[in-house]
Amino acid sequence: MKTALVCGAGGFVGHHLVNRLKEEGMWVCGADIKRPEFSASRADEFRLVDLRDPAAAYACLDREFDEVYQLAADMGGAGYVFSGENCAEVMHNSALININVLDACRKARVGRVFFSSSACVYPLFNQQDPDNPTCAEATVYPALPDSEYGWEKLFAERLYLTYARNHGMTCRIARYHNIFGPDGTWQGGREKAPAALCRKVAMAPDGGEIEIWGDGEQTRSFLHIDECIEATLRLMRSDCREPLNIGSEEMISINGLAREIALIAGKDISLRHVPGPLGVRGRTSDNRLIRATLGWAPSARLHDGLVKTYRWIAGQVAATEAAGER
Repeated sequence: MKTALVCGAGGFVGHHLVNRLKEEGMWVCGADIKRPEFSASRADEFRLVDLRDPAAAYACLDREFDEVYQLAADMGGAGYVFSGENCAEVMHNSALININVLDACRKARVGRVFFSSSACVYPLFNQQDPDNPTCAEATVYPALPDSEYGWEKLFAERLYLTYARNHGMTCRIARYHNIFGPDGTWQGGREKAPAALCRKVAMAPDGGEIEIWGDGEQTRSFLHIDECIEATLRLMRSDCREPLNIGSEEMISINGLAREIALIAGKDISLRHVPGPLGVRGRTSDNRLIRATLGWAPSARLHDGLVKTYRWIAGQVAATEAAGER
């Protein structure tokens, strides 16, 4: 039986990844500072550890693992990453986690290591036009990420690449583009745009109003969690040594995203634009390299993923409201 360690298994993507690896028949150990919030982990073993502590990271590698997935990070949506209030903690915490986990993998001679980077590594100057952003993998340099979160991710990419080169390790790096779906954070300040808008629409009455940060014309692409996991496994088990985008090419404005969710909810919702952290004006995945390298790229429609996600979040909202009334 093959074995895997998932660091960040208490988080959204890590939780879904554990489920997929279990479906493949692997023995899986999850490691995180917290357990999954919305459903129990299927990991064969779950270790509550702080991976900022080197001893904790080394202790997690106390057996042989065929695959290690490093998804643990201090992160959140625009309200957390772009506010400017959390930059020092984001860089400090995530850098420590990556340094510790990667060096523990080196000492344990792990077969393959996966690192989840981010589309936030791409230069600000290539993402000013909401209709024509440039996010091909090779355009990451000259570097000018739009946030300290992006700078830390870019540093971590260099860390994994140099460990692969200097220590003969097999490292795979993905640049995730706005992953969404059920079982993800949907309130509290760390949620991302699809979850936040699903929550706002679910809580609004028919004919009501929701807030949108900025003018709402900033564009993004969003990838459903199922295709993210599929792409992650394909990359992990490939021969690709360079970072790859994992994202959708179906770009939409934030206003358009809100209207699509309202349509799914069957509600007539108006949008009120207010000041708020925004990030870049435009971003979408460039999937030419993943097609050429893996012979595959995400293709699911945004609408289909939003239907699943809205239904789940609407259920969470209803349950929370019902609990508050008791």
